[in-house]
Amino acid sequence: MKKYRKFVLALCLVVLVSLVFCTTAYAAPTGDVAGAIEGTWNDASRQIKTVVNKVVFPAIDLILAVFFFAKLAMAYFDYRKHGQFEWAAPAILFACLVFALTCPLYIWTILGM
Repeated sequence: MKKYRKFVLALCLVVLVSLVFCTTAYAAPTGDVAGAIEGTWNDASRQIKTVVNKVVFPAIDLILAVFFFAKLAMAYFDYRKHGQFEWAAPAILFACLVFALTCPLYIWTILGM
């Protein structure tokens, strides 16, 4: 019994601390939970849109641009070595880069935000 004493004491302490710092959350008096969720989503969607437009899309654009120019350089060196220029990989990366650059113009209307 003595070897479980510390465990039981620690468990009681954790439960007591969680009861002290936890608060009870009640729904709105009218019971309009859907309205509360919709309001929270409207606020969050603006923030999500801002972060995606200012951080995510530029990061994707930068990565695709680096890959495009690196692949273009490697294709050029292969052309110098073998005499045949391979267009497939640079063309695919260029198409992805154009898609990623123009994506913020229309993606939010597709998603309905």
